[in-house]
Amino acid sequence: SGNGRSRVAISTALLRPGASVSINGFALSGGAQRTDMRTNIYHMAQGTISRQEQRNMVGGRSTASFRGRIRVEQSAQQTDSEQLSRTVLLSDNARIWATPSLEIIADDVQCTHGATVSDLSEEELFYLRSRGLDLPTARNMLMYAFVEEIGSSVDKTVAGSFDDENGLRSRIIKRLENVVPEGEKSLVGGEFQSV
Repeated sequence: SGNGRSRVAISTALLRPGASVSINGFALSGGAQRTDMRTNIYHMAQGTISRQEQRNMVGGRSTASFRGRIRVEQSAQQTDSEQLSRTVLLSDNARIWATPSLEIIADDVQCTHGATVSDLSEEELFYLRSRGLDLPTARNMLMYAFVEEIGSSVDKTVAGSFDDENGLRSRIIKRLENVVPEGEKSLVGGEFQSV
């Protein structure tokens, strides 16, 4: 279940020399849900460091958006900043708008940003199925792995163990099971869809 719409906005300013920040996010939407993640990271001082990774998993007819902005002021020479948005679309009707952006005023910086959008890898699914796993189990494993890379950065007291029903990890696993596409992908009406 979950909310029909959600919006998260985070702004961070790196004001002191050598300051650093790491922002990791995960958005999961299914059905007709809408999720919106917006971030602003302001580098104001010299030698600051930022790392941001946003992961999105979008299924059903849901839509998700990510708008990440990094601004490096003239006073923030020797800034090191990385921003990446990675999205897995679980259905052909799911949509994502990913807009990472950099505004660099300083001239001595190392900054990167990017976005990827894909579906579950057919090659990886084939490999897992050739090892005896059924299709839903193989899909679940790939989805859990995609999420766990971000989930591993969550404090253990919040994430909980695999057998803790109230822990974040268990709640995410239950949610993932609800958005797993069923059936094989085949060409239906000119588009690939799960049937």
